[in-house]
Amino acid sequence: MRPEDWHLTEDIGEFLARAGDFLRSRPALHNTPLTVLERLRTRGSDAYGAGVTVFGRLESGGEVRAAFYRLASRRMTLTPLTTEQADTLAARLTGLGRPVSGVTADHDTATVFAEAWQRHTGATAEAHWWGRLHRLGSLTPPEPRPEGRARLAGEHDHEQVIRWCNEFAADVGEAPTLDADSWPDSRFADKHFTFWEDPDGTPVSMAGSTSLVGGMIRVDPVYTPAHLRGRGYAGAVTVEVTRAALAAGATDVVLFTNPANPTSNALYQRIGYLPIADFTGYRFSRDARGAG
Repeated sequence: MRPEDWHLTEDIGEFLARAGDFLRSRPALHNTPLTVLERLRTRGSDAYGAGVTVFGRLESGGEVRAAFYRLASRRMTLTPLTTEQADTLAARLTGLGRPVSGVTADHDTATVFAEAWQRHTGATAEAHWWGRLHRLGSLTPPEPRPEGRARLAGEHDHEQVIRWCNEFAADVGEAPTLDADSWPDSRFADKHFTFWEDPDGTPVSMAGSTSLVGGMIRVDPVYTPAHLRGRGYAGAVTVEVTRAALAAGATDVVLFTNPANPTSNALYQRIGYLPIADFTGYRFSRDARGAG
């Protein structure tokens, strides 16, 4: 065996048996793999569309050093890699005929893998998504607190949740295509939602959160309709969801922001979230040899 060797499998049980402890060792940085893999584990391989999911781990000296998964969409998510490790992975996937349509990872890793994929396949890479990962330090509720209260969303709120998730998706450049039929397969379906209501009981803001996995809960999404922004509702509902995450036993509470949005970045930092890493998503063109 080489000093460092990539091991690929389509068996999530086998993958988690070897790489699970590694992923849980840095729950904030690995928050997306933890939630995605938990959904695949509990709902099966079609949780993100029909097709095969490929899992991989990099081992050295019997220890897992890095990991990835490639969904049925052929989009890949990576934990941090060096330039050499990214190049080795790109070469391995190309040699096995495993196409990749895009990659998301911390900025440096995503960039070196995109460059490696271009070298090995001739594909072009385009950056199309940027996220700044924040981790909760000390929760500091904003003052003054807006009037109203938090309330967990129930079954009777389902239409409202779907509508606001569609509006959130449109705000962040995603396709707002959710309805009652497509909801169960959406990325929002496994979230828990909380409203901030005004004193009349009208919802004015919403925050979602993931279930606890690996000691981590991610706050996602946070949405306030445009005509209600600037009144402190987003901060208030985020504080309530964060408190609930801590009460549930989370040691790491995280969220992503758009680095280009100074308003949201400042808001979350005021209530105690500290930036820890920037992430980038690339999409790849189909290369001349059909590997993209």
